[in-house]
Amino acid sequence: MFGIAIGLVILYFVFIIAATVLWIWVLVDCITKEPSGDNEKIVWVLVIVLVGALGALIYLIARRPKRKQLYGK
Repeated sequence: MFGIAIGLVILYFVFIIAATVLWIWVLVDCITKEPSGDNEKIVWVLVIVLVGALGALIYLIARRPKRKQLYGK
């Protein structure tokens, strides 16, 4: 029973670390590669920062493929 609890705690910390790494990677990707011609970059940075890992996932699903298709970055 105690081993299962330790395993769940370790799994929880691995999930938190992975979510943090994803968040940082997407934030840096957005800041460095998103075109800054309009306010869209600022909006995406705010979404990623304020919503956290969920905002990073939203950016990855909604914007990044479109940006890569349009701008090749």
